[in-house]
Amino acid sequence: MSETPPNTLQYRFDGPEDAPVLILGPSLGTTWHMWDRQVPELTQQWRVFRFDLPGHGGAPAHPAGSVTDLAQRLLATLDGLGVQRFGYAGCALGGAVGIELALRHPERVASLALIAASPRFGTADEFRQRGVIVRSNGLDPIARTSPDRWFTSGFAAAQPAITEWAVQMVRTTDPGCYIAACEALASFDVRPQLAGVTVPTLVLVGSDDQVTGPAEARTLVAGIPDARLAVVPGASHLVPVEQPAAVTDLLVRHFSTAWQPAYDTTGQLAVVAAPVRPAPVAAPAQPAPIAEIAPAAAPAQTAGRPDPYDTGIKVRREVLGDAHVDQTLAQADEFSGDFQELLTRYAWGEIWDRPGLDRRTRSCVTLTALVAGGHLDELAAHTRAALRNGLTPGEIKEVLLQAAVYCGVPAANSAFKVAQQVIREETTPEG
Repeated sequence: MSETPPNTLQYRFDGPEDAPVLILGPSLGTTWHMWDRQVPELTQQWRVFRFDLPGHGGAPAHPAGSVTDLAQRLLATLDGLGVQRFGYAGCALGGAVGIELALRHPERVASLALIAASPRFGTADEFRQRGVIVRSNGLDPIARTSPDRWFTSGFAAAQPAITEWAVQMVRTTDPGCYIAACEALASFDVRPQLAGVTVPTLVLVGSDDQVTGPAEARTLVAGIPDARLAVVPGASHLVPVEQPAAVTDLLVRHFSTAWQPAYDTTGQLAVVAAPVRPAPVAAPAQPAPIAEIAPAAAPAQTAGRPDPYDTGIKVRREVLGDAHVDQTLAQADEFSGDFQELLTRYAWGEIWDRPGLDRRTRSCVTLTALVAGGHLDELAAHTRAALRNGLTPGEIKEVLLQAAVYCGVPAANSAFKVAQQVIREETTPEG
């Protein structure tokens, strides 16, 4: 166990001190205990390092809003312990951290396993909407529906204790850290960079995973040059919990045979022995076929200073949501297209991206200006944007009350009707 400064992560070690280090990374809403059933076997060969995400499992609530931030905190933790080289296996968000490490610090990663992972997790809208739900209702609605996302229905029915454990694990997570982790997943997209992952990689997925399923796994395998695919039958998203024997067997086989040598000080490959214990010969509890898939060519990269339009379309999507922006741009024609480009380039690429005000403050200013001008057609979109930018329904109410004093009661009355409807729609949990 560890004491945890803000720039590091809560961690624990298991296994012999002189063995190679193998890191196990958790998924959003879980703790290092999701790997409990892998540890006894893995510690026969490796020194297993597990960590908790900020605010998860009792870890200090220092939110990390990007996968890069999480990877840097992990490296800072390892640096403090003198761990330079390691194998890495991560599930979902933990897998995203593994991809980030392999892309930015390949000299540290000896071998990689990506479980229930994806180069892009759904859409940014989905995760930012989840953040709105948590900010307005707490984590209980997310906790109650977690088993539906994580496990097959048969497993959830047959294992009520594990199902309840999953619910409580999410329920006791710090809401602010959960929201920040959602933002990290919303902004994570490494599809154009997969060819830069050069370490031996196992991509492992449950056959029934409806969150990041076999299609996302095949995208990873197609893009990573040295990658293999393993599909575990009868498993959903949290496959290490649902099919522990199959996952353990696959990890042992992968890390026993695919451990890339380290580099010496001259940049040449150094002779470093991989773990030598033979892989188990017993078949896993569930067969997990492994198939080779040829890599895809990496997209060409564009050099030079980013155009304000590129920044603008990114910020516009982050604030207003993909669905709104897609609809607006689809409705543009030869007459209105130049105006939409003007908005994207200057309103979003220049003003909204300026560092002088944060997005919460810009949303407050925007809501007030729309009330003052009577622009109710834009108010709904920017009320949604305010929720996505971190304002609570209570804070939006205070903005509209302030506007009532300075912009007039009739204008605020109309604004309250619009905002009330939007807040009901956006903060009502699904199901």
